[in-house]
Amino acid sequence: MSSARAELLRVLAQKSFKLGDFKLSSGGTSDYYIDCRITTLDARGARLTGEAFLDEIQARGWRPRAIGGLTMGADPIVSAVAVVSGTISGFLVRKAEKQHGTAQRIEGFYDKPARVVIVDDVCTTGASTVAAIEAAREFGFEIEGIMCLVEREEARGRAAVEQAARPAPFVALFTASDVRREHLRLGQVQPA
Repeated sequence: MSSARAELLRVLAQKSFKLGDFKLSSGGTSDYYIDCRITTLDARGARLTGEAFLDEIQARGWRPRAIGGLTMGADPIVSAVAVVSGTISGFLVRKAEKQHGTAQRIEGFYDKPARVVIVDDVCTTGASTVAAIEAAREFGFEIEGIMCLVEREEARGRAAVEQAARPAPFVALFTASDVRREHLRLGQVQPA
């Protein structure tokens, strides 16, 4: 594991991981919650996020012209990778086409055809990631890979993303188990 990735795991475990009773956006419940935005919007966390994603992209031999995903979980990841790389542009996928101006669903990078990587912060059901994949393909992008910061390890989420992504691979930088283990290793104490 690269030093940026190892440090990013520590920051996620310290800042973003919470134990308790939580309702998830999927409608389910969980004894933990990972709010990645606390890490990806933190100055140090943003730099580490950009470096870790870029390291993984380069290790896989991907050469995207742009990186993007569904707003809002993808937004800080997109910005961090674009800044750290100095060469990979960013785009954001709106949840719906805007009803004014250019009425675009994709914002930012518009060149096509282009190879892109789709990103998300947390993958639970995969719905946000699948929506971004579909919008990017509909726009005319060729998807080189899909990446999430943390995968909650729900089989249906990975299966949904992998099916939508075919033939592009789906990569999680960390699993929820990785973050939980690091949280416990660091002896993080949660208020009652």
